[in-house]
Amino acid sequence: MANPHPTLLLEAFTGLESAWGEAESAPQLSRTELLDVLASLGALQRRIDGLHAEVAAAVAFESRVELGPDRLAGQHGYRSAAAMIAAVLGGSSGDAARFVRVGQATAPRTNLLGDVLPPKYPALAEALAAGTLGVQAAALIVSLLERVRLEVGSAVIAEAEELLVARAAGMSLDDVRTLLARAEAWLDPDGIEPKERDARDRRSLAMFERDGSLHLSLKTDIASGAAIKAAIQAYVTATFQSRAVAPDGGAADADRRTVSMIQADALAVICEHALDCDNGGMPATGATVVVRTDLRDLTSGLGSATIDGSGQPVSASTCRRMAAGGGIIPVVLGGAGEILDWGREKRLFTRAQRLALVERDGGCAMCGLPPQMTKAHHLRWWQRDAGRTDLDYGVLLCESCHHRIHDNGWDVRVEGVGTAARVWLIPPPTIDPDRRPRLGGRARYDMAA
Repeated sequence: MANPHPTLLLEAFTGLESAWGEAESAPQLSRTELLDVLASLGALQRRIDGLHAEVAAAVAFESRVELGPDRLAGQHGYRSAAAMIAAVLGGSSGDAARFVRVGQATAPRTNLLGDVLPPKYPALAEALAAGTLGVQAAALIVSLLERVRLEVGSAVIAEAEELLVARAAGMSLDDVRTLLARAEAWLDPDGIEPKERDARDRRSLAMFERDGSLHLSLKTDIASGAAIKAAIQAYVTATFQSRAVAPDGGAADADRRTVSMIQADALAVICEHALDCDNGGMPATGATVVVRTDLRDLTSGLGSATIDGSGQPVSASTCRRMAAGGGIIPVVLGGAGEILDWGREKRLFTRAQRLALVERDGGCAMCGLPPQMTKAHHLRWWQRDAGRTDLDYGVLLCESCHHRIHDNGWDVRVEGVGTAARVWLIPPPTIDPDRRPRLGGRARYDMAA
């Protein structure tokens, strides 16, 4: 099996020299020559990185702790192999650690008897040697395979390695990250939901004013952020469409805002619309979140789903929860991938209906948070249960209780008609084996109830 070697670098240099031709500088290259030079530079860089990884692994081996004072890095005054490599290469300690990690995963190994063994990840080793895969992409693949190795076994890992190496070749690093996110959902579907819970637990929005500006820093889970992303992107798209041609059919207008500026303006306009939802002037009309899953995952509650516009998968249970809200289109796929049903984008509860729900529920029907901290949710999912946007099929819930109901197995039942109806919360058997209904909403505080 070939490993990165100086002779391969010479071949790469020769290819670069041939692509460059007689030009003295890049501006003198034709477009075809520019592309050839760019491809040659990429191959050369990947082969150099592969050789870096192999050498870094050898340096780390010679700097292992058990060597004591004979550690290579220690002898040269460095606390670790990564620190030494970073100093010599002029890079960061993170880059050096990445070289070591990839080198150790792709270099030949020895057993206790000194016999030479093949690399832990031979397909990655071949790709690095051939210059078809860079160290950064290789490091991401190694991290994924190591995370799921105990869950899926060595045979599946070998199959996944071959597939990922083949698919990642020629991809940008951002595309590789998307590929690996989908691959992890395929390799370890049970691992998605815990990651979602962790992401929800880490969600935050910081706001502060400084230097005459309002600063926002938002971090939230993929499912919750899908609506935010869709609405802002729809506004940006509408802005670019409107600036393309002037109203009189002449030249484009003088709007020179950057995408970042337009996104900031979009958030402000969306919030202004939320404060005056009767305005009807929202330019992001038609913004939609599309959630895609297949029928097997949908019915079992296992597996994963994807959200259009996001590279990160979500769990099947999150797909169900999202589809229970308004403005979501669930796309259900059959075993062969054919679309069984696009669903229908549900009409949101009207302002009048929400006021009626506030009158009935008083706020969150489960925990009692005030109405302004709640959303109107459908009790019956539009696709699965043919739910309707009626008061008898709606309930006010805060975000936390919405997650609690969907994640922990609670049921909600509405008895009665209109604002006089009562909301009953039915706990899962893990909380109450008899599943005795609990009165929710405003009625729980009514002594006459």
